[in-house]
Amino acid sequence: MFTGIVEELGEVVAVEPLQDASRLTVRGPLVTSDAGHGDSICVNGVCLTVVDSRDGAFTADVMSETLRRSSLGALSAGSPVNLERAVRVSDRLGGHVVQGHVDGTGELQQVTPDEHWTVVRISLADGLARYVVEKGSITVDGVSLTVSAIGPDWFEVSLIPTTLALTTLGAKGPGDPVNLEVDVMAKYVEKLLLAGVRPVTANEEKP
Repeated sequence: MFTGIVEELGEVVAVEPLQDASRLTVRGPLVTSDAGHGDSICVNGVCLTVVDSRDGAFTADVMSETLRRSSLGALSAGSPVNLERAVRVSDRLGGHVVQGHVDGTGELQQVTPDEHWTVVRISLADGLARYVVEKGSITVDGVSLTVSAIGPDWFEVSLIPTTLALTTLGAKGPGDPVNLEVDVMAKYVEKLLLAGVRPVTANEEKP
């Protein structure tokens, strides 16, 4: 589990195509400082498992399902990436609960700079729109953000200078793809409501 607070702006060192997969090597001295085989690191919002870690870089295998659902397949040597280690139980939850399971991709439509922040509009697929609400949380390329406005097929977020400077979002422009993860709690609530499950009250015995 992650919080969507990017720890480090890393860089892709190499991308090795495999059969129905890809092997990604990423440089990130901070996130690899205590990383070992089997640890989880979030790369642009995608939870990857460390296969090897040495000399300030780590290697992870990316399966075809992940390549299909995310923008990781478009990465190449030199690409900047947002990195975050898995959260400890004792850590502060600075963003929101992020699984690192990308629901789909969006596309930057507009970037509108202001004096103190920049408003970014991102396209939203029909299958995800119902989970996104104004003032709710969404993860964009691994960054926990608050939805500032929403339309039928888009949403907007307001980015402060720190977010622009310390993540990949500061270098993106119209037409660029981004990984999206909606709030998992919204999906659980929807499933319970569709199933017609009545919550058990404190005075009732569970079966």
